[in-house]
Amino acid sequence: MPKGQIRKALSGFYYVQDQDEDRYIQCRGRGVFRNRQISPLVGDFVDYEADNDLEGTITVVHERKNELVRPPISNIDQAILVFSAKQPDFHPLLLDRFLTAIESHFIKPVICLTKMDLLTETEKEQLQKYREDYEKIGYEVIPTFKGDPALALRLLPVLEGKTSVLAGQSGVGKSTLLNTILPSLELKTDDISRALNRGKHTTRHVELIEVNKGLLADTPGFSSFDFETIEKEELSDCFPEFAERSGNCKFRECLHLNEPKCAIKAAVEANEIPDYRYKHYLKFLEEIMTRKPRYSND
Repeated sequence: MPKGQIRKALSGFYYVQDQDEDRYIQCRGRGVFRNRQISPLVGDFVDYEADNDLEGTITVVHERKNELVRPPISNIDQAILVFSAKQPDFHPLLLDRFLTAIESHFIKPVICLTKMDLLTETEKEQLQKYREDYEKIGYEVIPTFKGDPALALRLLPVLEGKTSVLAGQSGVGKSTLLNTILPSLELKTDDISRALNRGKHTTRHVELIEVNKGLLADTPGFSSFDFETIEKEELSDCFPEFAERSGNCKFRECLHLNEPKCAIKAAVEANEIPDYRYKHYLKFLEEIMTRKPRYSND
Protein backbone atom coordinates (compact mmCIF):
# COMPACT_ATOMS: atom_id res chain seq x y z
CA MET A 1 0.00 0.00 0.00
CA PRO A 2 1.42 3.45 -0.90
CA LYS A 3 2.77 5.62 1.93
CA GLY A 4 3.29 9.34 2.23
CA GLN A 5 2.98 12.44 4.38
CA ILE A 6 0.13 14.94 4.57
CA ARG A 7 1.61 18.25 3.46
CA LYS A 8 -1.59 20.29 3.28
CA ALA A 9 -5.18 20.14 4.55
CA LEU A 10 -7.98 22.18 3.03
CA SER A 11 -11.77 21.91 2.90
CA GLY A 12 -11.88 18.27 4.01
CA PHE A 13 -9.14 17.16 1.61
CA TYR A 14 -5.66 16.00 2.58
CA TYR A 15 -2.83 16.44 0.09
CA VAL A 16 -0.38 13.58 0.51
CA GLN A 17 3.19 13.69 -0.79
CA ASP A 18 3.95 10.15 -1.93
CA GLN A 19 7.14 8.85 -0.34
CA ASP A 20 8.33 7.07 -3.48
CA GLU A 21 7.05 9.25 -6.31
CA ASP A 22 7.28 13.00 -6.84
CA ARG A 23 3.55 13.61 -6.79
CA TYR A 24 0.72 14.79 -4.57
CA ILE A 25 -2.45 12.77 -4.07
CA GLN A 26 -5.69 14.48 -3.04
CA CYS A 27 -7.18 12.23 -0.38
CA ARG A 28 -10.20 11.90 1.82
CA GLY A 29 -10.03 10.25 5.21
CA ARG A 30 -11.74 6.91 5.82
CA GLY A 31 -15.17 7.19 7.38
CA VAL A 32 -14.02 4.93 10.21
CA PHE A 33 -11.61 7.65 11.37
CA ARG A 34 -14.55 9.76 12.52
CA ASN A 35 -15.98 6.88 14.53
CA ARG A 36 -12.60 6.38 16.20
CA GLN A 37 -12.17 10.15 16.73
CA ILE A 38 -9.06 10.17 14.55
CA SER A 39 -8.49 13.40 12.67
CA PRO A 40 -5.63 13.35 10.15
CA LEU A 41 -3.25 16.29 10.54
CA VAL A 42 -0.73 18.03 8.32
CA GLY A 43 2.57 16.34 9.13
CA ASP A 44 1.03 12.89 9.61
CA PHE A 45 2.68 9.90 7.97
CA VAL A 46 -0.05 7.83 6.36
CA ASP A 47 -0.92 4.85 4.19
CA TYR A 48 -3.37 5.49 1.38
CA GLU A 49 -5.23 3.70 -1.38
CA ALA A 50 -4.98 5.39 -4.78
CA ASP A 51 -8.21 5.63 -6.78
CA ASN A 52 -6.28 7.07 -9.73
CA ASP A 53 -3.13 9.15 -10.34
CA LEU A 54 -4.47 12.18 -8.46
CA GLU A 55 -7.00 10.95 -5.91
CA GLY A 56 -7.11 8.46 -3.07
CA THR A 57 -8.24 7.57 0.44
CA ILE A 58 -6.15 7.66 3.62
CA THR A 59 -6.42 4.27 5.30
CA VAL A 60 -3.87 4.45 8.15
CA VAL A 61 -2.53 7.35 10.23
CA HIS A 62 0.76 6.33 11.84
CA GLU A 63 1.68 7.19 15.42
CA ARG A 64 2.73 10.81 15.98
CA LYS A 65 5.70 11.93 18.03
CA ASN A 66 3.81 15.13 18.92
CA GLU A 67 0.97 17.35 17.76
CA LEU A 68 -0.27 20.90 18.16
CA VAL A 69 -3.90 21.99 18.30
CA ARG A 70 -3.38 25.52 16.96
CA PRO A 71 -2.23 25.21 14.26
CA PRO A 72 -3.34 21.58 13.77
CA ILE A 73 -0.06 19.94 12.80
CA SER A 74 1.99 16.93 13.88
CA ASN A 75 5.51 15.50 13.97
CA ILE A 76 7.21 18.86 14.55
CA ASP A 77 10.95 19.01 15.31
CA GLN A 78 11.28 22.66 16.22
CA ALA A 79 9.44 25.96 16.58
CA ILE A 80 10.96 29.25 15.50
CA LEU A 81 9.62 31.70 18.11
CA VAL A 82 9.60 35.13 16.48
CA PHE A 83 9.62 38.04 18.92
CA SER A 84 10.23 41.68 18.09
CA ALA A 85 12.69 43.76 20.07
CA LYS A 86 10.35 46.74 19.67
CA GLN A 87 6.94 47.58 18.16
CA PRO A 88 5.66 45.49 19.91
CA ASP A 89 8.20 45.61 22.72
CA PHE A 90 10.04 42.47 23.78
CA HIS A 91 7.96 40.64 26.40
CA PRO A 92 9.86 38.00 28.42
CA LEU A 93 6.68 36.78 30.14
CA LEU A 94 5.07 36.03 26.77
CA LEU A 95 8.27 34.43 25.49
CA ASP A 96 8.39 32.16 28.55
CA ARG A 97 4.76 31.21 27.95
CA PHE A 98 5.63 30.17 24.40
CA LEU A 99 8.76 28.34 25.52
CA THR A 100 6.90 26.45 28.24
CA ALA A 101 4.11 25.33 25.92
CA ILE A 102 6.54 24.29 23.17
CA GLU A 103 8.72 22.37 25.65
CA SER A 104 5.63 20.52 26.90
CA HIS A 105 5.18 19.07 23.39
CA PHE A 106 8.85 17.98 23.23
CA ILE A 107 9.52 20.45 20.42
CA LYS A 108 12.84 22.29 20.26
CA PRO A 109 12.43 26.09 20.47
CA VAL A 110 14.62 28.55 18.57
CA ILE A 111 14.26 32.23 19.47
CA CYS A 112 14.41 34.82 16.68
CA LEU A 113 14.50 38.49 17.73
CA THR A 114 13.39 40.89 14.99
CA LYS A 115 13.54 44.71 14.59
CA MET A 116 16.82 44.96 16.47
CA ASP A 117 17.62 48.14 14.52
CA LEU A 118 14.81 50.01 16.31
CA LEU A 119 16.46 49.81 19.74
CA THR A 120 18.36 52.58 21.50
CA GLU A 121 21.79 51.71 22.93
CA THR A 122 20.31 51.39 26.42
CA GLU A 123 17.56 49.09 25.14
CA LYS A 124 20.14 47.00 23.27
CA GLU A 125 22.09 46.48 26.50
CA GLN A 126 18.93 45.41 28.34
CA LEU A 127 17.92 42.98 25.59
CA GLN A 128 21.47 41.62 25.41
CA LYS A 129 21.14 40.59 29.06
CA TYR A 130 17.97 38.66 28.27
CA ARG A 131 19.69 37.08 25.27
CA GLU A 132 22.59 35.93 27.45
CA ASP A 133 20.15 34.46 29.99
CA TYR A 134 18.32 32.40 27.36
CA GLU A 135 21.54 31.27 25.70
CA LYS A 136 22.87 30.18 29.09
CA ILE A 137 19.76 28.02 29.49
CA GLY A 138 20.62 26.42 26.17
CA TYR A 139 18.32 28.18 23.71
CA GLU A 140 19.59 29.38 20.36
CA VAL A 141 18.87 33.10 19.89
CA ILE A 142 19.04 34.70 16.44
CA PRO A 143 18.86 38.54 16.35
CA THR A 144 17.87 40.19 13.08
CA PHE A 145 16.42 43.31 11.47
CA LYS A 146 14.48 44.20 8.36
CA GLY A 147 16.63 43.73 5.29
CA ASP A 148 19.27 41.80 7.22
CA PRO A 149 21.49 40.40 4.43
CA ALA A 150 22.90 37.64 6.66
CA LEU A 151 19.57 36.32 7.96
CA ALA A 152 19.16 33.57 5.39
CA LEU A 153 22.71 32.37 6.02
CA ARG A 154 21.95 32.03 9.74
CA LEU A 155 18.42 30.61 9.52
CA LEU A 156 18.67 28.16 6.64
CA PRO A 157 21.13 25.87 8.49
CA VAL A 158 18.71 25.88 11.45
CA LEU A 159 15.90 24.72 9.16
CA GLU A 160 17.98 22.11 7.34
CA GLY A 161 16.49 18.62 7.56
CA LYS A 162 13.96 19.67 10.23
CA THR A 163 10.18 20.09 10.29
CA SER A 164 9.62 23.57 11.69
CA VAL A 165 6.78 25.93 12.53
CA LEU A 166 6.79 29.69 13.07
CA ALA A 167 5.13 31.19 16.14
CA GLY A 168 4.76 34.76 17.30
CA GLN A 169 2.41 37.66 17.88
CA SER A 170 0.96 39.68 15.03
CA GLY A 171 3.28 42.46 13.92
CA VAL A 172 6.55 40.89 15.04
CA GLY A 173 7.75 40.33 11.49
CA LYS A 174 6.94 36.69 10.68
CA SER A 175 5.95 37.54 7.09
CA THR A 176 9.09 39.62 6.56
CA LEU A 177 11.12 36.75 7.97
CA LEU A 178 9.52 34.30 5.54
CA ASN A 179 10.01 36.59 2.58
CA THR A 180 13.67 37.12 3.48
CA ILE A 181 14.64 33.48 3.87
CA LEU A 182 12.17 32.05 1.37
CA PRO A 183 11.94 34.21 -1.74
CA SER A 184 10.89 30.97 -3.50
CA LEU A 185 8.00 30.31 -1.10
CA GLU A 186 5.37 31.53 -3.56
CA LEU A 187 6.91 29.38 -6.27
CA LYS A 188 6.81 26.28 -4.05
CA THR A 189 3.13 26.91 -3.28
CA ASP A 190 2.41 27.33 -7.00
CA ASP A 191 4.16 24.04 -7.73
CA ILE A 192 1.83 22.20 -5.39
CA SER A 193 -1.22 23.91 -6.85
CA ARG A 194 -0.16 22.99 -10.38
CA ALA A 195 0.57 19.40 -9.36
CA LEU A 196 -2.97 19.13 -8.03
CA ASN A 197 -4.41 20.96 -11.01
CA ARG A 198 -6.18 23.32 -8.64
CA GLY A 199 -6.19 27.08 -8.36
CA LYS A 200 -4.63 28.88 -5.44
CA HIS A 201 -6.82 29.29 -2.38
CA THR A 202 -7.19 32.35 -0.22
CA THR A 203 -8.50 30.22 2.66
CA ARG A 204 -6.15 30.21 5.64
CA HIS A 205 -4.77 26.73 5.99
CA VAL A 206 -1.75 24.80 7.23
CA GLU A 207 0.80 23.71 4.67
CA LEU A 208 4.31 22.24 4.82
CA ILE A 209 6.73 23.74 2.31
CA GLU A 210 10.07 22.14 1.44
CA VAL A 211 12.97 24.30 2.60
CA ASN A 212 16.65 23.31 2.62
CA LYS A 213 15.95 19.55 2.83
CA GLY A 214 13.44 20.22 5.60
CA LEU A 215 9.84 21.35 5.94
CA LEU A 216 8.46 24.67 7.17
CA ALA A 217 4.83 25.18 8.10
CA ASP A 218 3.32 27.94 5.99
CA THR A 219 0.41 28.52 8.33
CA PRO A 220 -1.99 31.15 9.65
CA GLY A 221 0.27 30.98 12.70
CA PHE A 222 -0.50 31.09 16.36
CA SER A 223 0.03 33.91 18.81
CA SER A 224 -0.68 32.41 22.22
CA PHE A 225 -0.70 29.18 24.16
CA ASP A 226 -2.60 27.85 27.14
CA PHE A 227 -1.46 25.21 29.58
CA GLU A 228 -4.47 22.91 29.38
CA THR A 229 -2.38 19.80 28.84
CA ILE A 230 0.31 20.52 31.46
CA GLU A 231 -0.07 19.17 35.00
CA LYS A 232 1.47 21.07 37.91
CA GLU A 233 4.02 18.29 38.51
CA GLU A 234 5.17 18.55 34.88
CA LEU A 235 5.65 22.31 34.69
CA SER A 236 9.22 22.46 35.99
CA ASP A 237 10.27 19.95 33.29
CA CYS A 238 9.34 22.64 30.75
CA PHE A 239 11.99 24.96 32.26
CA PRO A 240 15.32 23.31 31.28
CA GLU A 241 17.33 25.03 34.00
CA PHE A 242 14.77 23.77 36.57
CA ALA A 243 14.69 20.24 35.15
CA GLU A 244 18.45 19.81 35.44
CA ARG A 245 18.38 20.80 39.13
CA SER A 246 15.07 19.41 40.42
CA GLY A 247 16.65 16.03 41.21
CA ASN A 248 18.56 17.81 43.98
CA CYS A 249 15.40 18.94 45.76
CA LYS A 250 14.69 17.21 49.07
CA PHE A 251 11.23 16.11 47.96
CA ARG A 252 10.70 14.17 44.75
CA GLU A 253 7.43 15.95 43.90
CA CYS A 254 8.76 19.39 44.88
CA LEU A 255 6.77 22.20 43.24
CA HIS A 256 9.46 24.73 44.21
CA LEU A 257 7.01 26.79 46.25
CA ASN A 258 7.47 26.56 50.02
CA GLU A 259 9.14 23.17 50.33
CA PRO A 260 12.36 23.00 52.41
CA LYS A 261 15.72 22.35 50.74
CA CYS A 262 14.46 23.23 47.26
CA ALA A 263 17.30 23.27 44.74
CA ILE A 264 15.44 25.65 42.43
CA LYS A 265 14.86 28.34 45.06
CA ALA A 266 18.50 27.98 46.14
CA ALA A 267 19.61 28.51 42.52
CA VAL A 268 17.42 31.62 42.22
CA GLU A 269 18.90 33.05 45.43
CA ALA A 270 22.40 32.31 44.09
CA ASN A 271 21.54 34.12 40.81
CA GLU A 272 22.06 30.91 38.87
CA ILE A 273 18.44 31.10 37.66
CA PRO A 274 17.09 34.53 36.64
CA ASP A 275 14.57 35.84 39.13
CA TYR A 276 12.07 36.67 36.37
CA ARG A 277 12.11 33.07 35.12
CA TYR A 278 11.16 31.86 38.59
CA LYS A 279 8.40 34.48 38.88
CA HIS A 280 7.02 33.40 35.52
CA TYR A 281 7.12 29.76 36.67
CA LEU A 282 5.10 30.69 39.75
CA LYS A 283 2.57 32.57 37.61
CA PHE A 284 2.13 29.61 35.26
CA LEU A 285 1.90 27.22 38.21
CA GLU A 286 -0.89 29.28 39.75
CA GLU A 287 -2.68 29.31 36.39
CA ILE A 288 -2.49 25.51 36.20
CA MET A 289 -3.55 24.98 39.81
CA THR A 290 -6.58 27.30 39.55
CA ARG A 291 -7.88 26.21 36.13
CA LYS A 292 -11.26 24.55 35.93
CA PRO A 293 -11.14 20.75 36.01
CA ARG A 294 -11.46 18.93 32.71
CA TYR A 295 -14.16 16.32 32.33
CA SER A 296 -13.91 13.41 29.96
CA ASN A 297 -16.68 12.71 27.45
CA ASP A 298 -16.20 8.97 27.94
